[in-house]
Amino acid sequence: MALMLALSLLGNLIVGLFIFLCVALILIILLQKGKGGGLGAAFGGGGAGSLLGTKTGDFLTWVTISLVAGFLVLAVLMGKFMRPSGTSSELLAPTPPPAASPETTTDIESAVEDAEADVTEVVDETVDAVMDEVETTDTTPAEEAAESIPEPVVPEVTTETTD
Repeated sequence: MALMLALSLLGNLIVGLFIFLCVALILIILLQKGKGGGLGAAFGGGGAGSLLGTKTGDFLTWVTISLVAGFLVLAVLMGKFMRPSGTSSELLAPTPPPAASPETTTDIESAVEDAEADVTEVVDETVDAVMDEVETTDTTPAEEAAESIPEPVVPEVTTETTD
């Protein structure tokens, strides 16, 4: 029990350190001065040179490289040793469906037959309604569209002569 508690505590510490490395890596990258200034200047990265001296760019580069190395090492270690509990055959094996009883099978079959009958009835009613609509319409949709367009209004031209 004490070993399991120690392992879970160690695992939690590694995950916490990994999250800390991620946040620190993001902040260090944002503080660096790029060729165009980037986001480093927006978060005060422009003043980092005066704070740490003239070699700030080199210092931030080495900090970034160190954080990336730690990030990669922790990512590999977490991928290797932090696995879900249970064996791989239990995780990959599909669970068989529960066996159906004969009463359940007949209930399902009757429900499927009822559903098929309902669908057939609805489809027949819809087809009948559409066919009735088509038979009662004397004009085509193009003719209906042409009838709905108003006649153009032509202004009357009057010619007046002035003396």
